[in-house]
Amino acid sequence: MEVVVIGGGPVGLAVAHGLVASGHDVVVLEAGGQARPQGSGLSIFGNGLAALGSLGLGTAMHHLTGAVAPTAGGVRTPGGRWLVRTPDTALWNMRVVHREALHQMLLSALPSGTVRFESPAELASTEDGVVTVDGDSQLRADLVVVADGIRSGSRRQVSSDPGYHGVGYGAWRGVTRGEMRGIPPSETWGAGLRFGLVPLTDGRAYWFAVKNGDDLADDRDHLARVLDLFAGWHEPIADVIRATDPEVVSWLPIEELVRPLESLARGRAVLVGDAAHAMTPNLGQGANQGFEDAATLCVLLHTEPDLPRALDRYDRLRRPRTRRVARDSRLIGTVAQLSRPALVRTRDLVLFATPDVVSGRQFRQFDTWRPPR
Repeated sequence: MEVVVIGGGPVGLAVAHGLVASGHDVVVLEAGGQARPQGSGLSIFGNGLAALGSLGLGTAMHHLTGAVAPTAGGVRTPGGRWLVRTPDTALWNMRVVHREALHQMLLSALPSGTVRFESPAELASTEDGVVTVDGDSQLRADLVVVADGIRSGSRRQVSSDPGYHGVGYGAWRGVTRGEMRGIPPSETWGAGLRFGLVPLTDGRAYWFAVKNGDDLADDRDHLARVLDLFAGWHEPIADVIRATDPEVVSWLPIEELVRPLESLARGRAVLVGDAAHAMTPNLGQGANQGFEDAATLCVLLHTEPDLPRALDRYDRLRRPRTRRVARDSRLIGTVAQLSRPALVRTRDLVLFATPDVVSGRQFRQFDTWRPPR
């Protein structure tokens, strides 16, 4: 089967690898260049690891991440008091990688020439599998996998596109220039502010700083702004920020689809990743759900020779699950970004009274997912 994948991000490359491994002829059309500088980390949970393993990328992931899981963390107050502790066992199947390293691993796992860079593409016909490239030339495929992200230009051809919107807060992201050993994965919740720390497998630390509002993109010095906002918060927040080069710090508004899509497949086209279910990052499940999409699609295409039936089952499996995860992620963000003092105090009291074993379920709920058979 000839397949065109629109979008060369992690999910697009992962699904391409699974399809190539199954013997399909695959071309990935990526609008950008080969270099994708991204100064942030990515948490891969048990479901993401299972999905990548199903796609034939388990060994490559092991070489990239190693076998060491992060130590126990949790949620703290700006003063440093632990509100919730996450049990060690809840993070056994979690790995954190730099996005650039993951991208290079996925890219190198594909046969040379599979990915065509600087090739902007849009789906022109779902029924005939026609893709327009560079605004003029066309390709025809047996299957078109749309993996071009939240701002997908092809989503409207597959489903009634609700568009996307900001959820009321944005985040700075950065990675330290050197090793920062001994940092547990944790979030610190304040009033309308949040700071996250995540150790990378290479010893560096990935961090994110979240603030209510979406008008911060024009700040000239992101690093100075973050230092000012989180001055006086517990150690090692200030040290981690200062250990980051200013040029790698970026700010983005947090966005999601306005509402879930009515369908993820139509004709010879199927949506995966953020093009299908862009969600807030509060559960760390955006890419993981995309990897689930990729693994599910590849398994169904392998076991079901009839393409319409395979895509219909993919749609029935993926829409309810991703809708539920997106809803839960949105709710966590709403609670974490509370700003009224009375609500913040109530939230913190509830968290402090929550048993650690309950908090661990947030992570363990994703460890049991496996691709369909």
